[in-house]
Amino acid sequence: MKKRDIWLLFLGVICLAMMAACNQGEVGSSKGEDGKIQVVTTIAQIAEPLSIIGGEHIEVKSLMGPSVDPHLYNASQSDISTLDGADLIFYNGLDLEINMVKIFDQIGQSKPVLAVGDAIAESDLLEEETGVVDPHIWFDIDLWKQALEAAVEELKEYAPEIADELEGNKEAYFEELDTLQEDAERMLSEIPENQRYLVTAHDAFGYFGAKFNLEVIGLQGLSTDGEVGMSDIRDTINLITEYEVPAIFVESSVSPDAINSVIEGAASDGVEVEIGGELFSDAMGEANSEEGTYLGMYRHNVTTIYEALVEGAE
Repeated sequence: MKKRDIWLLFLGVICLAMMAACNQGEVGSSKGEDGKIQVVTTIAQIAEPLSIIGGEHIEVKSLMGPSVDPHLYNASQSDISTLDGADLIFYNGLDLEINMVKIFDQIGQSKPVLAVGDAIAESDLLEEETGVVDPHIWFDIDLWKQALEAAVEELKEYAPEIADELEGNKEAYFEELDTLQEDAERMLSEIPENQRYLVTAHDAFGYFGAKFNLEVIGLQGLSTDGEVGMSDIRDTINLITEYEVPAIFVESSVSPDAINSVIEGAASDGVEVEIGGELFSDAMGEANSEEGTYLGMYRHNVTTIYEALVEGAE
């Protein structure tokens, strides 16, 4: 073989090796340009705590923003692209994001996809009489810690080099959650025994009610895809009248029409009831606001309920 041919062959091998190295780098990691682990979640209740726990090592995107109803949500083409670029994906599960389950099953064949609700023992989950599981587990802080713990363990497995830091951040964040729960228990214990009724647009506060000994009445069921009947409105008006409930609540992600119908119906019966405020149920508040954090959202709900059912009853 001539020297020229040998030289060309050598250059060809070098080029192929360089191309292979570039392609391997593209396929091997979907991390962002800054090297952060790319995490995508459905709801902000998962995303925001993980952004704190993950710190500088992860970038978290939530598909569903403020006022978005996860029960009715359908993934867009943009969402599919975002999910495709993720390193890890976390969603609530328990049929909260019912329209996206098939997508998660498919993507889960090629990358870590975790339903954090699967970490909760079946005995700790609430069910309707029909056997439908209540997916709103983030309203029980102890259960939500278990769900977040499962997500953190998945992160630690993906990036063992930062496992100790993740664990430390998680423990610090969980201490804040414990303090929040203690404050909530102290405040809500002041609601009079005969007025411990939490009337909301849909039945999202079952875990919250069980934790703080409140009877929750949701005009819609666990999902918002059902309709509110006249019998639901009349039954709620009768309860408000019997127990002299001073206030009922709208939700940021649910139409206020049903709650307004209750107020109007009660007024026609000569019973005055007020809107006690807006609660965050299936979605948190605007980004970069206090209510846009899990701690702030939860604290807002506790304070709003306290002011309406304790101070409003005085």
